[in-house]
Amino acid sequence: MLQKLSIRNYALIDNVEMELDKGLNIITGETGAGKSIMLGALSLILGQRAETKYFFNQEKKCIIEGAFKLTGDKLKPLFEEHDLDFQEDSLLRREISIDGKSRAFINDTPVTLSVMKHFGERLIDIHSQHATRELNDPGFQLAVVDGLANHEELLSVYRENFKLYKKYQLKLRELRKNADEARNKQDYEQFLFSELENANLEINEQDTLEIELQALNNAEAIKRSLVNSYQLLSEEETSALPLLKEAIGQLQAIESFNNAYGDLAERLRSALIELKDISNELSQLEEQVVFNQERIDEITHRLDILYTLQQKHRVNSIAELINIREELSTNLSLILSGDEEIERLHQKTEMIKVELEKSATKLSANRRKSIIATELQVDEILTKAGMPNAQIKIEQTLLKELTKDGKDNIALLFSANSGQPPAPVAKVASGGELSRIMLAIKSILAKHSDLPTLIFDEIDTGISGETALRVGQVIGELERNMQVVCITHLPQIAAKGNAHYFVYKNESADRSTTGIKRLDREGRVYVIAEMLSGKPPGKSALANARDLLDKGQLN
Repeated sequence: MLQKLSIRNYALIDNVEMELDKGLNIITGETGAGKSIMLGALSLILGQRAETKYFFNQEKKCIIEGAFKLTGDKLKPLFEEHDLDFQEDSLLRREISIDGKSRAFINDTPVTLSVMKHFGERLIDIHSQHATRELNDPGFQLAVVDGLANHEELLSVYRENFKLYKKYQLKLRELRKNADEARNKQDYEQFLFSELENANLEINEQDTLEIELQALNNAEAIKRSLVNSYQLLSEEETSALPLLKEAIGQLQAIESFNNAYGDLAERLRSALIELKDISNELSQLEEQVVFNQERIDEITHRLDILYTLQQKHRVNSIAELINIREELSTNLSLILSGDEEIERLHQKTEMIKVELEKSATKLSANRRKSIIATELQVDEILTKAGMPNAQIKIEQTLLKELTKDGKDNIALLFSANSGQPPAPVAKVASGGELSRIMLAIKSILAKHSDLPTLIFDEIDTGISGETALRVGQVIGELERNMQVVCITHLPQIAAKGNAHYFVYKNESADRSTTGIKRLDREGRVYVIAEMLSGKPPGKSALANARDLLDKGQLN
C-alpha cells in the first residue's frame, strides 16, 4: 500500500507530504484547490511522462516520492525480473530536471521509465471520472471477465504461444514469398546450369585448344620450315653435316702436330652427334605435322561454345564460368531445401495452432462460468448503490479466428429499469449510472486482485442524496480488501473515510500555492458541513455532518 507521498516543485505545490491510512482515505477540497494535482504528481512515479512547464519553480527540479509497504512475496518475482533488491518498505522516486531530463529510481537504484511504469501498474490503479469510457472498450470488458475467471496463468501461456504462432506465420509468409520468387527464376537458372554442366568445362582447356588451333592453321608453314631446317643440316652437299665431317677430317690430319687440334676435332665430333640428333628430330616432327581440317573444325566449334558462354555470362575465363555453375547449383539446392524448411515450419505452425485452439476453448469455458457469477455480483452491488432494477448482461460470442486473447468477443449490456431489454452500455447508461457500474466492477475485481491500492477520482459524478449514501457504503466496503483513496465532492462519501485529507489553496501577493492537511474529527465535521450547506456552515449543517460522520464510522 502507499504509505507516504512527497511532492516538491510540481504545479501549485512547493513542498507537500501526505501520509496515508491503510483503509479508506478521503481527499476533499474546494474546486481549483488542486485535488487532481495530487494525482498528476502521483502518476509521475507510476511511469507517466512529465513536462517542465508544470513546475512550481522553473529554476528547480521536481521530485516526487512514494513510500510503499509491500506485504507478502507476490511482488518479489517482479523485483527479481529487473534485478532489484526486494524490500518491504520500498521507495519509488522520480526526478525531473529543469531541462526536462527525467530520472527514475526504485529503492535508490536507477531504472528506466518503462520499468517504473511496470511497477506502478502492479501497485496502484487510478480510476478517474473519465475512465468510465473504458466500459465501452471491448478490451476492458474482456479484461474484467478474465480478471474474475482466475485463469491468469493459462491466459499468459496462451498469449506467449500466440506470439510464437504469429511469428511462425510471418516467417512462413516470408519463406513462401521467397520460394515463389525463386521458383519464378528456377526454370531459367536450371537451363543456365544445365548448359554449363553439359559444357564439361575444364580450367586449362581453352588455352590448350587455342595453341593447338594456331598450330593447325599454320601447318604448311611449320612443315616447310622443318623440311628446310632438315635439308640445311643433312641433305645438301653444302649442308651442315657433310661440311662438319669434312672439317673433322682436316683436323684429324694434323692432330699429331698439336694436341689442341685433336681437342678441337673431338669437340666437333660431339657437335656432329648433337646435330645428327637434331636432324632426326626435325625429320620426325615434320612427319607429325599434318593439315587436319576435321580437327580444325572440331576445335573451332568447341572454342565457339566456350566464347559464347563467356560472352553470355559476361566473363573472360572458364574459371569464372565454373564459379557461376557452382552458384547456380547452390541456388537450385536452396530452392529444394527451402521447400523442406517451409514444410517443417508449416507443421510446427499447425501444431501450435492446435494447442492454441485447445487453450482458447478452455479460456472460453472459464469465461462462460465467470460471466454468470460476474453478472450476479454486479447486479447485487448496483442494488446496494441505489439501482435495484438495474441489470448487467455480459454477452459472449465466439470469433472465427484466433486473437491474442483467444476466440471470445465480450459485449457489456445494461438495463436500468425492469422490462427494458439490455443494450450496449455506451448507448443507454447515464454518467451517474456509468460511475456506479464501474464502481461495481472495481469492487468485484478488488476481491480477486493482488493490487494493493485503488484510487477513485470523483467517481461519484452524477449522483447525490440517498444514492450517494449507498455509493459511499460500497466504497467503504472496498477497504476490507485493499487500500482505497477517494477524491470526492460528496459529504456522504467523505464521511466513510478512515482518514480525511483537505486540499487547500494559499493565496498570496506573489502567487498561489496548494497544500494538504489531515483533518481531525472536528475538522472533518466542519469540512463535511461546508460540503452540505456551503460557507459558513450553520448549526444544522454541523449537526448533520456529525451524524453522517458517526454513521459512517459505525459502518
